[in-house]
Amino acid sequence: MNERVEIPLLEGIKTQIVNPIITLLALGAFVMFLWGLVVFIWNAGDAEAQSTGKRVMLWGVIGLVVIFGAWSIVELIGSTIGVDPNQYR
Repeated sequence: MNERVEIPLLEGIKTQIVNPIITLLALGAFVMFLWGLVVFIWNAGDAEAQSTGKRVMLWGVIGLVVIFGAWSIVELIGSTIGVDPNQYR
């Protein structure tokens, strides 16, 4: 029952398209979080600017959570249908 089914098209889509997109989105969300942190710290005396920094950090964290969830779903589907996640690494 543990036979691996070869599905080259799906494996290629996952490893060549989906994984790089998820990586770039995660990097963007992390940079967004860092930018919010810089804005928050840089504007220590301005409550409105600090609020903007907090909001940017919050959206960066939300983005990371959503991206991690998408990555988890992709990995779950891949392992369910037998796509080896390390084949093209």
